[in-house]
Amino acid sequence: MTRRAAICTPLRTPVGKFLGGLSSMDAGQLGAVILKALVERSGIDPARVDDVVFSQGYGNGEAPAIGHWSWLAADLPLEVPGFQLDRRCGSGVQAIATAAMMVETGMADMVVAGGVESMSNVEHYTLQGRGGARMGDITLHDRLSRGRVRSQPIERFGVISGMIETAENLAKDYGITREQADAYAVRSHLNAARAWDEGRFDAQLVPVDVPQRKGDPVLFAKDEGFRPDASMETLGALRAIDGRRDAQAIVTAGNASQQNDAAAACLVVAEDKLEELGLEPMLWFGGWAAAGCDPSRMGIGPVPAVERLFARRGYSWADIGLVELNEAFAPQVLAVLKGWGWSEDDSRREILNVNGSGISLGHPIGATGGRILADMAHEMKRRDVRYGLETMCIGGGQGIAAVFENAQ
Repeated sequence: MTRRAAICTPLRTPVGKFLGGLSSMDAGQLGAVILKALVERSGIDPARVDDVVFSQGYGNGEAPAIGHWSWLAADLPLEVPGFQLDRRCGSGVQAIATAAMMVETGMADMVVAGGVESMSNVEHYTLQGRGGARMGDITLHDRLSRGRVRSQPIERFGVISGMIETAENLAKDYGITREQADAYAVRSHLNAARAWDEGRFDAQLVPVDVPQRKGDPVLFAKDEGFRPDASMETLGALRAIDGRRDAQAIVTAGNASQQNDAAAACLVVAEDKLEELGLEPMLWFGGWAAAGCDPSRMGIGPVPAVERLFARRGYSWADIGLVELNEAFAPQVLAVLKGWGWSEDDSRREILNVNGSGISLGHPIGATGGRILADMAHEMKRRDVRYGLETMCIGGGQGIAAVFENAQ
């Protein structure tokens, strides 16, 4: 049994900066906000949902199986199950792909797919507590930074200090300069600012009422990370993050993705159940693929992932009318474009990340795939393009890609 999987009502919260406007809410709470909004805006009977697939890159014991936890926290039906998955930066795309496969194979009729991240609330942890430390200090690891160092087996690949190092490796491999990286980042920030000015995100956004210790909640209604004043001068004044370790380093806070808080979700529905459920599809799921690569060059992952997807599903670049390549780092994006064979004046750059991406809008790991999908779905409607491509690199050495088809 094979049925097409429809994407309906893709939504996202605004993206909060690290320790910013959403930091008082943990991941489970953010997940509840987006799930409640999804049910309300779609008008579905929530009891008809077969499962909730939620991604999270930095899961913890405060909200285990966060798809189910957030569903319950949203006061939704007890009978609906849910779970959590993690493919690091690609988790959000994986959640959508997993939900689509459940629908396509007849195992479910309607699945909620999404993801959430509160990087502001990622915990510190110890490996010494269970066995005990007879004397001396106990080390607390910051899961954010430790997860990047431990993203690959050190015994096989050695120590990679973090994802910044992998971006610097690609800059050297592909001859990408600081000026090129900053110019790309300026484009991302200005694209995001223009999209906000033109109201392009309005239909997909779920504002968040953020509780306060005293007084009424504060409405959080706008992405916090983009820089509307970005220029070569302002970004050029920033120091390279790895400058002390590598004199040739080019990654800065202005041309790299951010640490963020956000949630995103959509409905993935069998085409033969749409009318019965009263739903209008925005997109059809067109297939996906993941591929591995060298962890020290993890940013190149979209190149083999897209190649594998196109080969399996018969797509080519001529089919694609909109491209969303998550911006982990500007040199990573530019390396991928070279890996795809795009020249510096390639016309396809005009359909790339037209409303900004990770550098400007942020990269809340588990929510990024859903955030991108929500933006891409509405932009595909505006531009009347048939196929959109979403792809991203993944810490530890992977890439993931998925194609979506306009449903109208």
